[in-house]
Amino acid sequence: MADDGALRVGERVLLVDTKDRRYLVRLREGATFHTHSGIVAHADLIGASEGSTVEANTGRPFLVLRPTLADVVLKMPRGAQVIYPKDLGAILLAADIAPGMHVLESGVGSGALSMTLLRAGATVIGYELREEFAATAKDNVTSLLGEAVDYTVEIRDVTAGIDERGLDRVLLDMPTPWDVVEGASVALRPGGIILCYLPTINQTAQLRAALAAGPWGLAESFELLRRSWHIEARSVRPDHRMVAHTGFLTTARRLSGEAPTERVSPAR
Repeated sequence: MADDGALRVGERVLLVDTKDRRYLVRLREGATFHTHSGIVAHADLIGASEGSTVEANTGRPFLVLRPTLADVVLKMPRGAQVIYPKDLGAILLAADIAPGMHVLESGVGSGALSMTLLRAGATVIGYELREEFAATAKDNVTSLLGEAVDYTVEIRDVTAGIDERGLDRVLLDMPTPWDVVEGASVALRPGGIILCYLPTINQTAQLRAALAAGPWGLAESFELLRRSWHIEARSVRPDHRMVAHTGFLTTARRLSGEAPTERVSPAR
């Protein structure tokens, strides 16, 4: 990013219209962005300052900003349903993600969780069954963070076993995480955290039963509901719509026992 903060060719920008509709656009020379509110020339955006306003050919204004991670997650190309930003933030805290941690993620879906972990400074290896999901995830991660991030995705079934040892965290977004609990107990270092994201409480109960039968402690399950508010002059009330149930998060700590503790870096 240039020191003057001007928008450059190749960057993703966020266009916001007067009705708060948001569009994610990658700037290209000679290109135009078409919407029912009018056509915006990329040339009017390239070199502009972030936070400025540009007009479509109809005269309608668009605010232009660099997108936040949450903007990218909600607007990026998807091969699978993404984990919502409200849950991504909770995952970082619940799994206690910190720079330098070695994290196994399965499955990677569209890469929303991967880019969140990488932005927090973790080294991430992903196990993914579907090649098209893996390709989408890698494209999305590279588009946001560049080629230099420490990110590997392997096409493999995590239920068949985990090769890595001494992992700090294992994060699972898959229908049957209880099939991975035993493998995770071997792959994680003592004190490491497993975190699972599930859509239903029945799946969550089955996961908790599997955790209770193994070397795990401090198990916890919860969900997050996000309600925004309408605030305009004297009109102050909850918004009519909210992001309610999206998934259940479950965490547990790997207790001390007979588990390898030597760290083995993911194969490159």
